[in-house]
Amino acid sequence: MTTSMADERRDQLEQYLQSVPMDPKILRSEVFIHFFTLLQQDTFKITTKKAFLDVFLPDGRSIRIEILTSDTAERVLEIVSYKTGLSQELSGYFSLFLIQFHSDGALSVMKKMAEFELPYVSLQSTEVENRKVGLRKWYMDPSLDSVLRDCQTAVNFLYGQAVQEIEKNWAKPTPEQRQELEALRKAGNQPKFLELVQQVQHYGYVQLDTCTCDYPEPGCVATVSVGNDEISCYIKLPSNQTQEVNFKMSQIKSWQVTFLGSLLEEEDGPQQTLHQNLELRFQYSKGSGWQWLTIYTKQAFLLSSCLKKMISEKLTKLAAENPEMQIEVPLEQGKSKKSCRQQSQINYFDFPTRKSKIAVKTTEEDGVFETIREEDL
Repeated sequence: MTTSMADERRDQLEQYLQSVPMDPKILRSEVFIHFFTLLQQDTFKITTKKAFLDVFLPDGRSIRIEILTSDTAERVLEIVSYKTGLSQELSGYFSLFLIQFHSDGALSVMKKMAEFELPYVSLQSTEVENRKVGLRKWYMDPSLDSVLRDCQTAVNFLYGQAVQEIEKNWAKPTPEQRQELEALRKAGNQPKFLELVQQVQHYGYVQLDTCTCDYPEPGCVATVSVGNDEISCYIKLPSNQTQEVNFKMSQIKSWQVTFLGSLLEEEDGPQQTLHQNLELRFQYSKGSGWQWLTIYTKQAFLLSSCLKKMISEKLTKLAAENPEMQIEVPLEQGKSKKSCRQQSQINYFDFPTRKSKIAVKTTEEDGVFETIREEDL
């Protein structure tokens, strides 16, 4: 086999492995989950044994649970739900995340864990310091809070996460709203607090760390948050002015996550290390045409997960409002949903078909470029 044939075969295999998780039957397959469990353990040389895992809760507490190192995120979520009294019927509104804690008290939500991911293995293998597995609500439409209000544990989690969002300035109440919310917090009036916080700007959004983007010009520093059918950006311009831009999901046609890497020479020898970067590019309707915009962030996969979640929620809502139409809802948490059958069908976004395989190429400068399209995730 020639080198070019081996490279082509490797590319095809990578393309196949990227497309496997798209099949809902595979995602629900015990064989697939077992294979991925063994793959994660074998890669990082972790055997199956009992272990303790600390889980950071939305209300600021941490609980320690006993697990197996081979327990998936789905299984760990079940254990956490049982230990905290969260209704099993409502556990699907929450998910596990990898969270990094900083010395100044800030925290970063690094990524959402896949259901077949092994939280214990992820913690042991990550290079991120001061990280924990965290439980957080997992929906982008703030109005869904109302579904959880009959479960006190869920209410406690919603309340704790809402307080956290305000304290960290992720949610941005007006001075009047802040004063009223503080009075409700001191009075311990959770229902009224959660009712009022619905009106606060960026409540329930997922906040990313400071990053850069190429809008309105390359190299601009941006604070990005996503939720409620939009990507919201506070962009610092070269003139030191700040511009707020909101990209509506209804005007986003497609997106892709790209992995960028370069091989760096070590000063004391011939060894090389891989410097990694991620970016998310999305195609946005601007005027009479479409424009590609890029956000350079290590949380690109988290951002992509949020975009997919908003689409799923939008389609679910459309299916409920239009029972006469056939609307396919993307797979979410291992479940497939479809409304009543009829002849009409709605596609909320016109995602492009795959036109090229995943490419991993070494350039003359020893760079590595790998493109992972959104439909590959």
